[in-house]
Amino acid sequence: MTDTLWRCEQLRAGKVYNSVMFNSRKEADEFVAQMTRVEPDLFWRVEAIPVSMVWN
Repeated sequence: MTDTLWRCEQLRAGKVYNSVMFNSRKEADEFVAQMTRVEPDLFWRVEAIPVSMVWN
């Protein structure tokens, strides 16, 4: 496990509707690409966050 997690947030009208965590940037990007094909009208934000912000 790394010190960084990748969070994908589904946005609609500026509000977060869904949040999914991944261990690698590649997994997060693949997920966003797949979801964009399924629902092209929804936006996804991918960001790196330190593990310490999720677990102590």
